[in-house]
Amino acid sequence: MQIIPIEYGTPEYDEAVRLRYDVLRRPLGLEFSVEFLATEYADFHLGCYDNRAYLIGVLILTPDVNGIYMKMRQVAVDSHVQRQGVGKQLVAYSEVFAKSKGFEKIVLHARETAVPFYEKLNYTIFGAPFEEVGIPHRSMEKMII
Repeated sequence: MQIIPIEYGTPEYDEAVRLRYDVLRRPLGLEFSVEFLATEYADFHLGCYDNRAYLIGVLILTPDVNGIYMKMRQVAVDSHVQRQGVGKQLVAYSEVFAKSKGFEKIVLHARETAVPFYEKLNYTIFGAPFEEVGIPHRSMEKMII
């Protein structure tokens, strides 16, 4: 596996959007709008490729305007390779990446079903449960300094 940054607006970005749609949006009956995708211009997009150069996982890091934390979002792993460590490696890489950019913490909104995954990676819950895209979520965070 190889994890590398993906540039916004490239064919690789389009491939990442397709994977995110297949894993995260389609099951909920949701689409990506052009306006929504346009907001991702300044984000960091990370892609995980298998040894045959197929995109098997993605995530986005959105910098906090104050430069303190990055918000991890849109974590998606191809259904054919879920539970094989791809997500774990993507998250670990994102932590090193965020730290190298001077950030101290990663925050995220985890689907309730993903909370145990993030807890195993030492993320902690904060705040009350809430609903996002029609399903239960929890806010989580991890210091990376």
